[in-house]
Formats: sequence, structure tokens, C-alpha cells
Amino acid sequence: MRFLFRPPATEAGGLLALPWARPLEEWDEKLLLTVPQRGISRHVVRFVASEGRVYALKEIAEPLARHEYALLGEFEQEGLPTVSVLGLCVDRPDDQQAILVTRYLEHSMSYRYLFSSPRGDHSADRLVGTLVELLVRLHLAGIFWGDCSLSNTLFRLDAGKLAAYLVDAETAERHPTLSNGQRAYDVDLARERIGGELLDLQAGGVLHPDIDPIRVADSVPERYAALWDEVTREEFFRLDEQRYRVAERLRRLNDLGFDVDEVELTTSDKGARLRVDIRVAEIGQHRRELFRLTGLEAQENQALRLLNDLRSFRAYLEQRDGHPVPDATAGHLWRNEVYDPVVAAVPPDLLGVLSPAELFHEVLVHRWYLSEHAGRDVGTTAALRSYLATVLPDQDVEVPAEQDD
Repeated sequence: MRFLFRPPATEAGGLLALPWARPLEEWDEKLLLTVPQRGISRHVVRFVASEGRVYALKEIAEPLARHEYALLGEFEQEGLPTVSVLGLCVDRPDDQQAILVTRYLEHSMSYRYLFSSPRGDHSADRLVGTLVELLVRLHLAGIFWGDCSLSNTLFRLDAGKLAAYLVDAETAERHPTLSNGQRAYDVDLARERIGGELLDLQAGGVLHPDIDPIRVADSVPERYAALWDEVTREEFFRLDEQRYRVAERLRRLNDLGFDVDEVELTTSDKGARLRVDIRVAEIGQHRRELFRLTGLEAQENQALRLLNDLRSFRAYLEQRDGHPVPDATAGHLWRNEVYDPVVAAVPPDLLGVLSPAELFHEVLVHRWYLSEHAGRDVGTTAALRSYLATVLPDQDVEVPAEQDD
């Protein structure tokens, strides 16, 4: 057998003791983890833990495994929203298929899990809209997916919004750019697969009776066309409009979750022409700022929400103490006095699919609702107490920890 691991992969050492020579289906259950948020796969997929991290192992034909291994590595380096690949096990005994190893996307959920969750407020339209945004991002990067579906996507909460991540890249192809025909074919495949998946949920009694699977699926091409037009079209306007029209366009793109790489503005006597190049990778400006000030890792929308609370806390400190507070000092105090106590107050048995940053965001939202009802700011402590008593117990429990042999 041979193992191929993408550096840096120091954590791979703990996986080498696993029984790679045996088919995944025959592995001892004591070695495996149960991940309730996982989706359905056409391949044999198992989850294991090593040194505090969780990994997904997928049995797949070696040519497809090598193809997916290479592409996922490229996507990750470019910051595209995909799972992170760790390595391959090939040349297994008795002509067994290869095993592709990816890092489990923490706090992610399959579409089936989202619809069956007690917090089932994730509508089909919302999920499909998030998936369409992912498809547009991939197409902007010259990636033909070939198997876009809800099953091949994982979703994570990011400050109340959903973010979508590509999981399966077996059929993906990389090109400098995609033709209109390639994009249209990918969209049509997505419409067909999404329709089938929603019909399957309907047959299983999971889908809300008000949701029409065919209508939702048929909306995919229209949603895609509208978003693609918004992020790629050129605009023409009068010279005296250019200042606010450019600002308006950039704001719309930011609201849609896209960042701008370059703006080209060409003027003539007849008016101005605006062309915008979209940066398709995850930029992470707010993530980097939050990490710089507090050392916390979060997703982009979460980081923005946490930074807003940090700034509010800093303003409170300056008003209380009567002098300016440096960024680094405010970040240190906010984490020690506000963020960490909230996270630490959550009982271990109630830690569920929410990441600490998402949990803190939910406490802030809960605080806002309580304050609106009370007509005054109730404070984080009271909001946390109410949240732990009335909201968090409804969460499903995740199983991320390593199991004993």
C-alpha cells in the first residue's frame, strides 16, 4: 500500500495505524464515529477521529480519487469554499479501490439534516439560493462541477446565514473560463438533481407540504441567470451618475457575498462604462481582523458580527474610563470579559452543531429580541441565561470527540 499526504500533514501520522488493507465496510465500529449531520453518499464513506480531529474516508476508484485529490488541493489553495483534502491510500490489497481522506468540515450539515432538524427553519428556497451562489462562484473560477446537487454540498451557519461548500469533485473539470454552453449544462444538471432530491424528501414525509419540489427545482436556472448577470454584467450610465452608481453596484455585490478584485471605469462624451471583476475566493477581511485582535477563528459573517460587538464594548470602555482604548487592549478585554465567559457557560452536554462563534452570535441576537421586548438593554448576562434555558436545549447534539477503542 502507498499513502500520499498533502503537506503540511503532520496529523496524518495518527491515521496510519488504521486497517487500510481491509474494506471500509468491514472496519470495526469501535474505530468509527457517528456523524448525524452527514449526507447520503453513493460510495462507502466512514468517519474516524485522530488527535482531536475528524476525517472522512471515501472508497473510490483510484483514477477518480487522484483526480479529486488534485482538484480539491487546488481549490483549497485558492480559498474556494470546498472541503479540505488530506491524502490518499492507494495500491491496497486484492485490487481494492483507493481511499480519499478529507478533513471533516466542522459544524457542517447536510440538506437532509437541515430539513429534519428541530430548528427546521431552513427553507428549500434558502438552501437552493445558497447552492446557486456556490455554483456561480465555481463558474467564475472556471470550474465545471458536473454533479451539482444538495447531496454533494455541505452547509454551515454563518451568523444566521447559510454558507455552502463543495464536497464531491469527482466529476469536476478545471478550465481557464467556461463557455455559456458549459455553464448552462451544469445548471440544467443541478436543476434535475435538486428536483429529485426534494421529491425524495417529500416522499419521506420530511418536506413541508407547502414546498413544491418541481417549482423550487425549476427556479434554479432563473436564480442562476439573475445572480450571474448581477456579478458579471457591464453597466452604462451618465457621467454625472458615476460616483453613486459605482458605489451602489459595489454595495449590491457585497450584500450578495461577493468581493471585488478590480473595477474598470471607462468614460467618454457619451457616458461611463463600468466593468467589475469578482474575486471568487473567500477574502476573509473580517476574519483576519478578528483573529488579529482576539486570536479567535470564525467565518466571515460571524467575524463581522463579533467585531461589531467588540467595537460596542470598546465604546463602552472609553465612555466609562474617559480616555481612548487601543485596539489590542479592547480585543483582549472583550475576549476575556465578554466572549469567553459566554462560551464557557454552555454545559458540555448542550454543545451541538453550533460553533462557539455562531453560538455567541445567537446570544447577541437573543439579547436584541429580549431588549426590544423589555424596552431597554437587558445585557449579555441576562440574555445568556435566557438563551441557555429556552433556546439551546432544542439543538441537536454533535459527536465530534474521539471514541475509545
